[in-house]
Amino acid sequence: MVAFEVGSANDAVERIPKEAMRILDRLASEWSDVADSKALEVVHLKGAMTNQVYQINWPTMGKDGVSRKVLVRIYGDGVDVFFDREDEIRTFECMSRHGQGPRLLGRFPNGRVEEFINARTLSAADLRDPEISALVASKLKEFHDLDMPSPRNVFLWERLRKWLKTARNLCLPEESKEFRLDTLAEEIAAFESFFSGKDQRIGFCHNDLQYGNIMVDEETRQVTIIDYEYASFNPIAYDLANHFCEMAADYHTETPHILDFNKYPDYEERKRFVQAYLSSSGETGNLVEIDNLLELIEKYTLASHLVWGLWGIISEHVNDIDFNYMEYAKQRFQQYWLRKSAT
Repeated sequence: MVAFEVGSANDAVERIPKEAMRILDRLASEWSDVADSKALEVVHLKGAMTNQVYQINWPTMGKDGVSRKVLVRIYGDGVDVFFDREDEIRTFECMSRHGQGPRLLGRFPNGRVEEFINARTLSAADLRDPEISALVASKLKEFHDLDMPSPRNVFLWERLRKWLKTARNLCLPEESKEFRLDTLAEEIAAFESFFSGKDQRIGFCHNDLQYGNIMVDEETRQVTIIDYEYASFNPIAYDLANHFCEMAADYHTETPHILDFNKYPDYEERKRFVQAYLSSSGETGNLVEIDNLLELIEKYTLASHLVWGLWGIISEHVNDIDFNYMEYAKQRFQQYWLRKSAT
């Protein structure tokens, strides 16, 4: 579950921008079962590393104790270096039309108000649960097959080159040397050349499928994938690789930046996920096809380490969220060079 802290109505005034408060007041005033639109409670949802996310609750007049709920997302400072916010909003709205995520209820200058999804956020341990893992695999296949309006072009290499340029501009000379940033342009070009000759499936990828971006309804067992800041068309093998890498993380410990790559799924676990992914749309995939996809996934783990290593370096310089971004980046780059030498 997402860790949280509860605040009072006074806290809400301090934490939530005035423009957002006006949207919240308007929404609550339209609900006949909310007696006082200003009698709200703020719940700070922890674990987000890009934005600040708050759950807003209003007590209702019903005797069942049910409250009205929405989410307020306040964008992190400096994160525009990672993605175009207007593109992300268009993706968000398109996903909503596809019935894939929460509805957009309102926008304010540095954030938005979203529909509250009545489901729980997964934990790190949930990703290893065979039943939940199969549900996630099925939902990810559905996500990849979405008919989105943007061109079906691979965005991975452009993102890497852009983030490398940003990181080099932000880094001190000693940081740049420590992370070997001067060598990464050649690494990226070599990867792009290697994969350009491969027969790959391109789909609409989430690109950040950590457990905190996956929700499950305990009654219906329906899975919802949320938060589309980094979503774009990419090779589906990259998205699968990124998801597997996220199994090394637990962002709700005392040291959320520490990764344990001993938790990276073994061959049988990866194979089960891929089989569940393919079978969810009626594909069976012979052993050769499955092994080929698994091999591609392993290659793309290297690209995942580069992406999030650069993200960590940049975040250290532009974001003030309490997270040790630089140490996180060091681990991703260490894993990159370790895995590269082993392949």
